[in-house]
Amino acid sequence: MSIGLGVFLVALGAVLSFAVQDRLSGIDLVMVGYICMAAGVATIILSFVLANQRRRGADVVERTTEYRDPQDPYGRP
Repeated sequence: MSIGLGVFLVALGAVLSFAVQDRLSGIDLVMVGYICMAAGVATIILSFVLANQRRRGADVVERTTEYRDPQDPYGRP
């Protein structure tokens, strides 16, 4: 869901920056578009980082220990 939000913000920012020619008093639509694109890219990167952390935490590590006779360094019975 967050990747979709990031793509939406990038698309909205691109439209505001490059396609809209209207002017609003006190609001720079080009800058608002750049801010939306930056927020979208940050959202996409953050969603990949969080997904990678969730995936990495599910690994199971199994450790075994063998005990050998200290008198025999080759492990012979």
